Amino acid sequence: MDPFDSATALALAIRKQELSPVEVAEAYLRRIDRLDPAVGAFVWRNDEAVRAAARRAERALLDGSRLPPFHGVPIPVKDLAQVEAQPATCGSLGVSDAPRTRTEPAIARLLSAGFLLMGRTNTPEMGLLTTTDNHRYGNAHNPWDLTCSPGGSSGGAAAAVAAGLAPVAHASDGGGSIRVPASACG
Repeated sequence: MDPFDSATALALAIRKQELSPVEVAEAYLRRIDRLDPAVGAFVWRNDEAVRAAARRAERALLDGSRLPPFHGVPIPVKDLAQVEAQPATCGSLGVSDAPRTRTEPAIARLLSAGFLLMGRTNTPEMGLLTTTDNHRYGNAHNPWDLTCSPGGSSGGAAAAVAAGLAPVAHASDGGGSIRVPASACG
């Protein structure tokens, strides 16, 4: 598996049983362990949850269940979005890291499309800056030049994809939040 494969290519390989959802999740988790300490794309992980979701996805694949289009493909979520049982601190020291009690509709749509949630990506505090810097988690770095920011506020998401830590990442764009990282990491 190439960590830079697209989400659609991975979904097709999983559907054809050339790759298993467990293999894909484990490959990305190992890569995150190795590279993310320098990149700073991820601010929260629940590796056991993504492993369990990958095992469920693999069972569904093998038992002939009807599969959604991105069945078994991992995706991280920007730390501004709420997901039930996960923190959503908005990159701020002033926001509790208590698990949230609801999942936003956009994330529910990703789940219904078959994506496996694999952690939370870095964002500037409250998503307000065009660089992904915050006091709670530290800065995200452009994986192609660690002295530079990947941009913001979806900089952690962009850095994760650019470093091959995820095939695709949840992002948002209220004022250039994904357009700035796309130009910084692209």
